[in-house]
Amino acid sequence: MLCNTKEMLQKALNEKYAVAQFNINNLEWSKYILEECQKNLSPVILGVSENAIKYMGGYNTVSYMIKGLIKDLNITIPVSLHLDHGSSFESCKKAIDAGFTSVMIDASKYEIDKNIEIVKQVCEYAKTKDVSVEAEVGSIGGIEEDLKKEAHLAKVEDCIKLYNATKVDTIAPAIGSVHGLYKATLNLNYKRIKEIKDKLNIPLVLHGGTGIPKEDLKKTIECGIAKININTELQVVWSKDVREYLKNNKKIYDPRKIISSAQTNMKKIISNKLHIIDSCNRI
Repeated sequence: MLCNTKEMLQKALNEKYAVAQFNINNLEWSKYILEECQKNLSPVILGVSENAIKYMGGYNTVSYMIKGLIKDLNITIPVSLHLDHGSSFESCKKAIDAGFTSVMIDASKYEIDKNIEIVKQVCEYAKTKDVSVEAEVGSIGGIEEDLKKEAHLAKVEDCIKLYNATKVDTIAPAIGSVHGLYKATLNLNYKRIKEIKDKLNIPLVLHGGTGIPKEDLKKTIECGIAKININTELQVVWSKDVREYLKNNKKIYDPRKIISSAQTNMKKIISNKLHIIDSCNRI
């Protein structure tokens, strides 16, 4: 059964660990993530971008697929289905109405007052459906789907203003991480994370978890991060293994064998991330 992220992330914040959000792109990825998280007894958030939802057929298709996998795979850990970087109230509403239990409304491209206005609208609707809401403050840089974003650090006063006006459940503050692969020196602003956490005491979210060393991830958790998003790292290992499989098995045409050829290494990445952020055995 799907749950929202409120209790899941508050527990993580209180006990100083983080819950992983792994983004999904198809049935196979969803299955691997659920199986590995169940094996590790780790709660998990399944993130789905708008492009991935479109690719898989729509909001209802994704929702029913995840609910079916949870039932058929006998998944007992807490699982949340989360719209990642929802671009509008309409997109968030579609996800909520389809059975998603958490949504992110990303209005960070607007000035803070407009950001607040949109977040508030989503929160008001989500709370009538017992759905948790995540907002972004500042701008998290890098490649988000096919859109390049410039980074702008979150201001503490903007986070406070947004939370007071909306009572949003979680905030993803821009603190120096980027979407995609890091091409420059990592420069996370731990002081900014702690300042925001100390002022609000709500779970904070780290986007761009790929490529951040273990000790840096641990430090972000100590400062107040309770949710860490991981996507690119899975994409990289999947594409590498599939290319290698096709190179060495030129007569294979069964799509199931091709798509699943990366299963072993994907599960290794998932398990490794779960142990790094210490969400194992926390349910």
